[in-house]
Amino acid sequence: MTAPQSTNPAAAQQPTRILTGITTSGIPHLGNYVGAIRPAIASIANSTHDAYFFLADLHALIKCHDPDAVHASTKAIAATWLACGLDPERVVFYRQSDIAEIPELSWVLSCNCAKGLMNRAHAYKAAVDANLATPDTDPDFGISMGLFGYPVLMAADILMFNATHVPVGKDQIQHIEMARDIAGTFNFRYCAADKPLFVLPEALVDEDTPLLTGLDGRKMSKSYGNTIPLFGDNPQVDGERALKKAIMRIVTNSQLPEEPKNPDESTIFEIYKAFSTPAEQAAMRARFEQGIGWGEAKEALFDKINAEIAPFRQRYNALMANPKELEQILQQGADKARRESRKRMDKVRKAVGIKPLAKLK
Repeated sequence: MTAPQSTNPAAAQQPTRILTGITTSGIPHLGNYVGAIRPAIASIANSTHDAYFFLADLHALIKCHDPDAVHASTKAIAATWLACGLDPERVVFYRQSDIAEIPELSWVLSCNCAKGLMNRAHAYKAAVDANLATPDTDPDFGISMGLFGYPVLMAADILMFNATHVPVGKDQIQHIEMARDIAGTFNFRYCAADKPLFVLPEALVDEDTPLLTGLDGRKMSKSYGNTIPLFGDNPQVDGERALKKAIMRIVTNSQLPEEPKNPDESTIFEIYKAFSTPAEQAAMRARFEQGIGWGEAKEALFDKINAEIAPFRQRYNALMANPKELEQILQQGADKARRESRKRMDKVRKAVGIKPLAKLK
């Protein structure tokens, strides 16, 4: 994934800066690795772009009200990104809640955001529609202010560091558009036309990133309970064994081993493609057409996946066993992030009129 040259005048005044947030509401699975972790790390491997990666634990509170789950997820996700090759010296890697200026900026932005804009947010509209489909239910039943206003918090995440590009899936493009709208309103109200405080961010969508199917044939998602664990979600269970056990649970049809099978209708083949070369895919396709057995196909899939992630597993286990190392890395990242967030927030406060009345000796 390569950030294109920005056409945004404000963005052109600073280097390309990519920002990626990871919500701490679950344990990383294979879909997360293929769809976000692997491409994100690869995109900065040979790049000179600024890169910010953060654990969005404040966002997690919107949908996860289990403190232990949020804490465990934060630990597991931090360990996963580092184990998979994220270099904390190369990027700014931090925990969202460690940057106090982010929720402060979120409030300022809320005061410059039209309620009508939030009414159009996909997540809010989906929740309202679900309530309207239930008789005698208030349209806003069960909808928190966190859910309603979280696009503003997301805008604060992005604008605090003047990210020029934000990698997102197609379903997240609206949030980047909202961040642009909010930033534009603030710049218009408080800044000179030639000196905007906030860059208008651009969505970075990789059309080639695969979306994996889960164990039951639906999109792989923790909300469906159909995921394949990346390193395992139980520290007491061997990660390699957990991976193989999950793969063996992939739902298949009742075709016998000798029957030819259509690889394009197989979850096994779909996942295999995400970990193999074109030549390997062609060879596996031929085995499907020749009548590979489902057990044999699952064994081949396990071998292919394990060959890629096994080298990361040892580092992951070591980090999970040493939370002090993880915390130290996150605090070092927070120190780097705060050096910029404090300066940005100071400019925001002055712009809106929140500043000292006079200098004191």
